[in-house]
Amino acid sequence: MGEFIKKHKYLWSQEKFLGATAASLLLFAVSLIATYYGNYYASLSAGGPVSDIIIDHLPAMNMNFVFTDGAIIFLLTVLAILIFYKPSGIPFVIKTAALFIIVRAAFITLTHFGPPNSMSYIDPGSLLYKFSSGDDLFFSGHTGLPFLMAFIFWDNKYFRYLFLAATVIAGAGVLLGHLHYSIDVFSALFISYGIFVIAKKLFAKDYRLMNG
Repeated sequence: MGEFIKKHKYLWSQEKFLGATAASLLLFAVSLIATYYGNYYASLSAGGPVSDIIIDHLPAMNMNFVFTDGAIIFLLTVLAILIFYKPSGIPFVIKTAALFIIVRAAFITLTHFGPPNSMSYIDPGSLLYKFSSGDDLFFSGHTGLPFLMAFIFWDNKYFRYLFLAATVIAGAGVLLGHLHYSIDVFSALFISYGIFVIAKKLFAKDYRLMNG
């Protein structure tokens, strides 16, 4: 516990760390605004559903737990890792997540097909629902974010396997619930890796701080 307190005390006393964290929170706020308007535009422009070689052959199952509660558990897990294991990674992780959200907000404005007719029920009262119109399909954030975290924490095999498992569970969940088309899920893996590569260059100082 003493080492934990010492680590936090040192980091939060550094002006560079404080500045980087403040910048990351600002960028994250911008990303939430971007995704709000991206969702708004996507809902206005959504067309009809399209066929899909995978979900057309899967019975629709209720995946509300994976989509809502699972997402909250994932976010709390990332926060716990940052607070208790890797506080030096706070600026890089938040900035990279914000970049992911901004890229996704841009992508959902480019594709205008609607959700599958067989989409399973999602609790409209959940917090996550406030940031999703149901028409924000390409690409899957539920699949992409855990995969992105797997790359960020790749050097720790336990976290790597944890986030890879979360990727599989989330990807399977949104497919079984007919909440995403298969292209939304599989493309998220490639896009997430690309975002990680870009983030390492764009936020190079924060990446070095995290892994220093």
